[in-house]
Amino acid sequence: MGGKGRDRIVYQRKDGSWVNQRLDAERPSSVHDTQAAAQTRAKQMLGRSGGGELITKGRNGKIRSKDTIPPGHDPNPPRDTEH
Repeated sequence: MGGKGRDRIVYQRKDGSWVNQRLDAERPSSVHDTQAAAQTRAKQMLGRSGGGELITKGRNGKIRSKDTIPPGHDPNPPRDTEH
């Protein structure tokens, strides 16, 4: 499967919890109390599945950050210009 099937999004639900979900999935992969916890889990899952794009939305629902997560143990990872 291509990278798009692995891409993930982190966003806040109406109940205040933060969701880590694949873009092509109907249900969340995990639900967390904080945005940071959801991002950490999403990064772990992306790294283990061969890398991909992580999109993070803020409380207002707008995209706050896009980050490319390299595959786990990549000896030459791409440079991240955002962080």
